[in-house]
Amino acid sequence: MAKKDKKSKEAKKARTAEKQKKHLSKAESKNKKLAKKLGEEEEDEDIDTILAQYAKEQEEFNEIKVEIINKVPKRINPAMVSNPAHNKRELIMFGGESMEGKTSHFHNELFTYSIDNDTWRKITSKNSPLPRSSHTMCSHPSGIILLFGGEFSSPKQSTFYHYGDTWILDCDTKEWEKVHAKKSPSPRSGHRMAVWKNHIILHGGFRDLGNSTSYLDDMWIFDITEFKWYQVEFPPNHPIPDARSGHSLISYADGAVLYGGYTTIKTKKKNIQKGKVLNDCWLIKMKSDSKGIRFERRKKQGQLPSPRVGCSLVYHKNRGILFGGVYDFDESEENLESEFYNNLYSYHIDNNRWYNLTLKPLRNKKKEVIKEKTRDEGLEEILNQILKKANLNDDDEDNEEIEKLKKLEEDEEPIDKEMKEYPMIKQLPHPRFNATTCVVDDVLYIFGGIYEKGEREYSLDSFYAIDLGRLDGTKVFWEDLTELEKDVENSDDEFDDEDGEEDEEEEEEEAQDEDEQEVESEKEEEEEEEEDENSLEAQYPDLTPWLPIPKPFENLRQFYLRTGADFLKWAMTGKNELRGKYLKKAAFDLCENRFWERREAVAVAEEDLEELGGVGDVIEKDLTKTTKRR
Repeated sequence: MAKKDKKSKEAKKARTAEKQKKHLSKAESKNKKLAKKLGEEEEDEDIDTILAQYAKEQEEFNEIKVEIINKVPKRINPAMVSNPAHNKRELIMFGGESMEGKTSHFHNELFTYSIDNDTWRKITSKNSPLPRSSHTMCSHPSGIILLFGGEFSSPKQSTFYHYGDTWILDCDTKEWEKVHAKKSPSPRSGHRMAVWKNHIILHGGFRDLGNSTSYLDDMWIFDITEFKWYQVEFPPNHPIPDARSGHSLISYADGAVLYGGYTTIKTKKKNIQKGKVLNDCWLIKMKSDSKGIRFERRKKQGQLPSPRVGCSLVYHKNRGILFGGVYDFDESEENLESEFYNNLYSYHIDNNRWYNLTLKPLRNKKKEVIKEKTRDEGLEEILNQILKKANLNDDDEDNEEIEKLKKLEEDEEPIDKEMKEYPMIKQLPHPRFNATTCVVDDVLYIFGGIYEKGEREYSLDSFYAIDLGRLDGTKVFWEDLTELEKDVENSDDEFDDEDGEEDEEEEEEEAQDEDEQEVESEKEEEEEEEEDENSLEAQYPDLTPWLPIPKPFENLRQFYLRTGADFLKWAMTGKNELRGKYLKKAAFDLCENRFWERREAVAVAEEDLEELGGVGDVIEKDLTKTTKRR
């Protein structure tokens, strides 16, 4: 009986196992049919193939495509900075928008311009920031560029989007890297950035909220060693600038200078928002500890620019260079009159003064190049003797100073190369606002901008360069103002007939006033002639009168050849830890700073000499030859 039960149990187990086997077979067959129906492969893919596919996609994502182009297409509100790498004379421009009729297009190409080769390149990558305009970039001496924010809109501009992302551009490889920071500034446009040591300062901006615009007054610091943002908190009673956008922010030794901008204020009538143009100036005094950062308001001194927005203040040799802008006159709710500018101003940070820069007439260059080799070697010998006497010479037999002088000579008198020659005009570029500007070495580059006539807005297709040392004209790389000039001519013709009769009456009145004006002008001229040279000193105060002063029509190279020994002695008194070629470099830096510090005052003297009857070639006396003059 026991054996029978045992056999029945084993038979039952066998039947159960057979049923399970059938169920598994059916399930496997069902899964195969389902996989076939969904288009999946029956066999698993090779893992090496999968990894190779991922690697290929990543390579295509990071691939950088470079294309040489003739010029940059028309762009509104791109960002442009200089390459911070040592001895890399290059402009770097990103983004911007363009208009086709009433349709807006945003872009995210990267353009570079090699100044030495006169070559534009278009650089594209799938790993670039998204298309945008009104963003800000700031270059750092470590070789990177920081990009933050900007805006994007629908083609008909009915909806807007503000970016709040942070990107780093490697200026050598032109590769983008997105910074994933836990804490960062809020999304915005129209903000400004400046560099200070290992920090990048961000201030202000605006956000379009659809039915209103919000202007910001917050300040943030980006630490490039940690890739982190920190918000600056000020004491409750500490004065800070008003909220604003479109202002200027430039670096200086102790922090940054903030100037101008645009904001809105509430009016008494039904709390209506009204635009306000700002022309105040502030110092940002930086500290390594963000809690110690402070604002200091500066007084207005010198030849101040009139209130304006859309101007750009860029850094050059411890001063700011400002160009262009626009001011809107609220004459009535229906008509809004605007004045556009093309003035050029400089702001000296040390003495807190503004100066108006004007172009001088082109002077004839010498056809014969004077050999300066013996003078270079003579200066080098004098410098070495001074260092040897003070036991500060080094044993390096390098000709670094001579090479530097030769480089300056090449900048002043370029050697003929197979490069395109561009026309020079004796006037500043056409008035505009929101032009994109940048300084490389001693040259101001101006790209694009906007001009308005009536209700129509024109995007200007142009690119210029102005030598800030010579100020002898504007180099025109390209300029297309035909559309603007055509519309202006047509609008003028419409009013010619209406104004004809009024002009005749005005001419009679003007003729009567001319006699009175002539008498007044003669009196003013007599009063001006009575003023002595002290007025020039009051207008251009000299903070370091014990240092040598550049002569009229003397370039930086000639100034250094004449005064290099004096600046070396001055450098030795303040740079006790330096020796040899490092002292020479410090002397040259002092000389260069002094040259640009007195540039405006010397320019006035040059203009006065030219008004006396013109100046030909400047002859320098050879002090090695002694001659008598009766």
